Amino acid sequence: MHSDIRVCANWETTHDRPVYTLGDRCPVCDGPAANSAPAPFDPTDRYGEYRRRARPAGPDEQDE
Repeated sequence: MHSDIRVCANWETTHDRPVYTLGDRCPVCDGPAANSAPAPFDPTDRYGEYRRRARPAGPDEQDE
């Protein structure tokens, strides 16, 4: 999945907050802009089972 909205790649060091843009460059510092979309879900994730096991159980998942 690709998003049209991009964020300044240097925002953590250059800006007080994220700077979003539709272009390839940051409008404030002229730095590169990166895709702001999160990584897609992968059902073939080899370590997903371990992450789910390590996560604390929610109210629906608690053992009785």
